[in-house]
Amino acid sequence: MTPPIRSRCHQTPLAVRLHRALGWLLLLSLTGCNALPITLEQVTDSIDRFFDNPWQNPFQPQPNAEQPPSAAAAPLKLGMLFSLSGELARYGRSMQDSTSLLVETVNSCGGVTGQAVQLFLEDDQSNATAGKAAMTRLANNGVGAVIGAIGSEVSNATVDLAVKDQIVQISPASANAILTQRALKGQFEGYWFRTMPPEQLQGEALARLAQQKNLKTVKILAIDNDYGNSIIQAFTETAKQLGDPAPLQVIRYSPDASIYSIDLVSAFSEQPDAVLVVAQPELGGDLLKAAFESGIWSGATKALLSASMRTDGLARRVGISPDGRYNASNSWGISLSSSNALPQFRELYKQRFDREPGLYDPNTWDAAAVVVLAAEAAQSTSGNAIRGKMTEVASDPGVEVSDICQALALVREGKDINYQGTSGTLDFNQAGDAVGIYDVWTIDYTGAIKPERTKIQVGRSTRIPAAKPAL
Repeated sequence: MTPPIRSRCHQTPLAVRLHRALGWLLLLSLTGCNALPITLEQVTDSIDRFFDNPWQNPFQPQPNAEQPPSAAAAPLKLGMLFSLSGELARYGRSMQDSTSLLVETVNSCGGVTGQAVQLFLEDDQSNATAGKAAMTRLANNGVGAVIGAIGSEVSNATVDLAVKDQIVQISPASANAILTQRALKGQFEGYWFRTMPPEQLQGEALARLAQQKNLKTVKILAIDNDYGNSIIQAFTETAKQLGDPAPLQVIRYSPDASIYSIDLVSAFSEQPDAVLVVAQPELGGDLLKAAFESGIWSGATKALLSASMRTDGLARRVGISPDGRYNASNSWGISLSSSNALPQFRELYKQRFDREPGLYDPNTWDAAAVVVLAAEAAQSTSGNAIRGKMTEVASDPGVEVSDICQALALVREGKDINYQGTSGTLDFNQAGDAVGIYDVWTIDYTGAIKPERTKIQVGRSTRIPAAKPAL
């Protein structure tokens, strides 16, 4: 049996002295005086390594050498910029609860980069000035991302601060077109996103619906505010692109107008193929009822209804004709497609807070979820790193997944995911807007809302829209 090769530990004292001397000469020739180790311990270790492997640089760090541990990623600091006072306060507390619930869930299944997510809350008071001060405080706390704001005015004012400090800002509710316009001009540098599709996408979807239903002559009756005007402009531009005629007439009414001051006669005269009604459901329902009862709305004219008009009580509000038919059955409307994950979210929310989620709560959950997934995918909690993964975790290709803990587990396994939100699919376009997928619905003979099989997708390829300043 061949004996094992003896190590230096078995050399005689004379051999060791010769070994050291020769090592010094060789090291001087290999490295030059300036590259020599600075301590006796380093010298001895380097010479020993040289005789172990004379072809290796003795000062090269060794793969098995004990290295200082790498620093763990900092915990994800997530800001909440919500209206807890002012005119939008009715939404803020509920959205705060949705964000907290998402973070509780995430922390229960491992957190982000192995650490619990930390939350920081600020009240924007429903105005831009307070919002900017609140964003500054969040930045000073070192957040990597901010969920909010609710109002477009506040988001439009605070996003510049977010960009300056390299913080991702994602709004669950701000829908004004000016944010798309600024994003497409490159002013946000990819730090801006929103899970609520912008208002103008409704106008595009309604124009496509009119074409599908072969409605050539259309009048528009719309509230005179950012919401109504965004829909009017997008409908008109899309109709032109599709080769359809522009609206015959646009009738605007003041947000504080009474039903008696609104020009229904002009809207329904000349029997157009359709009248597009952009209104809140209470006033919109009363307008349609008045038009029918006065005889100016007949079966020859369809009503096209904005997403804001969808409510379970719409048919009863519009009324029933003498033959027992619901008047609102002579209409088509659109609404954002519901998600298969929405019932599960609603149940989780009800169990935790003993009430139904609010209007923007599904979008709020999704906004926080995408940030969490992006940070986990990036293995970093900096805003710049999160920005680079926001679109990737919510788009093809990837495993479609809605459960946040399952999604995190897949990301940790190195798999691509396509997060499917509680509010929708969450595909983001180049402006950071969630692509809009709208259901088409009508009213059935029982007065219930009846979805059709048709779905209309808009916003994937976004152009710069004309937009009024956010108000």
